[in-house]
Amino acid sequence: MTTLPSPTVDTAQRAKGGLISQTLGHPLASFHLIIAIGAVLVGFGVVMVASASSVIAQSNFGDAYHYGKRQLQFALAGLVLAWLLSRLTTKWLRRLAWPSLALALALLMLSILTPLGVEVSGNRNWLRFGPAQFQPSEFAKLALIVFGAHLLANRRKALDDMRQWLGFLAAGGLVAGLVLFQKDLGTASVIGLMVLGMAFMAGAPGRLLGAVLIVVAAGVGILTRIQPNRMNRIAAWLNPASDPLGANYQPNHGLYALASGGWWGQGLGASKQKWGLLSASHTDYILAIIGEELGLAGTLTVIFLFFALGYLGLRVALRSDEPFNRLVAVGVAVWFSVQALINIAVVLRLSPVLGVTLPLVSYGGSSLIATIMGLGLLVGCARAEPEARRALAERRIGSGRVTSVFSRGRA
Repeated sequence: MTTLPSPTVDTAQRAKGGLISQTLGHPLASFHLIIAIGAVLVGFGVVMVASASSVIAQSNFGDAYHYGKRQLQFALAGLVLAWLLSRLTTKWLRRLAWPSLALALALLMLSILTPLGVEVSGNRNWLRFGPAQFQPSEFAKLALIVFGAHLLANRRKALDDMRQWLGFLAAGGLVAGLVLFQKDLGTASVIGLMVLGMAFMAGAPGRLLGAVLIVVAAGVGILTRIQPNRMNRIAAWLNPASDPLGANYQPNHGLYALASGGWWGQGLGASKQKWGLLSASHTDYILAIIGEELGLAGTLTVIFLFFALGYLGLRVALRSDEPFNRLVAVGVAVWFSVQALINIAVVLRLSPVLGVTLPLVSYGGSSLIATIMGLGLLVGCARAEPEARRALAERRIGSGRVTSVFSRGRA
């Protein structure tokens, strides 16, 4: 006897599906959802940084909330810059393409070739100007996205000609190469994958991407082979029982934190691993503290939010009618997705340690400000979707407002 579905259940499923479709069908759905998810991740990151760093902050500064307060300051600075980027017209953003790339390259070279460069944990990826210290490689990602979108949008009519890709790939290779000179393989990997992702989504020929992948893989293999510390990390990853007080110390304690969290966690602030056992608890391994304090539920929620943000970035790209905005949205989506994936893989011991932060969540001024600015670019692209543009124009007409260089649109 065939069992028919319950009318009540069927009606509830249709209503749920209709609600999701209705929400995503709103002209400003992408715009609002990106802001909401970004705000949740940033706010959640401030709370988790304050919790994960409380012990080391109390020990070093006598203030358990030192790092949490600084993270909040970085977030506020990033939000101001993100708002400006989200409001700039496409015309003004494209004017910034070449100057921003030139500035990024100059700052990277200053960190490598001059005494202004500062080495931290074996990587010379910091630059100091007086009391200010930052990582130029984080902002180079932004510059590369804007530059690549500008360049490929100009040449979209001849994208089947491989020569048209050389400028973008050369710029990406130059930035990644300078970051490798800083001995920062993790960030260089993110930049390389971001460039390849943008090229793939923009329609680069498969044979070109294949050739680039082979060259990149060979280069990474050689650089890994000649650096003993990188070989040690790979050996430790392959054998978790080896060197428990050295290369495997932090990866293993990251797993201990995740395992002890269970389904629902030990409770916010109740981590044991942050008591000197997990030194990068508020930076690269913050996901481990999230898992320990908030359990599998908290970890999966963070992963879902990044998945949703990546989906929304691609959705904006597919719905955009401007090649520049389409490529910017793809670049930001790939950047966030790849970097989050690498960080998560490292914490779960699915990858050797690469030393990249969890976007929008981990502690760090350069990383947080740069990723929030990237979020601002994505919000601007969502605002410029054809339906969103019409809805906002109707709203402006209704309120009597006028447009300017800070009103993102087709200009």
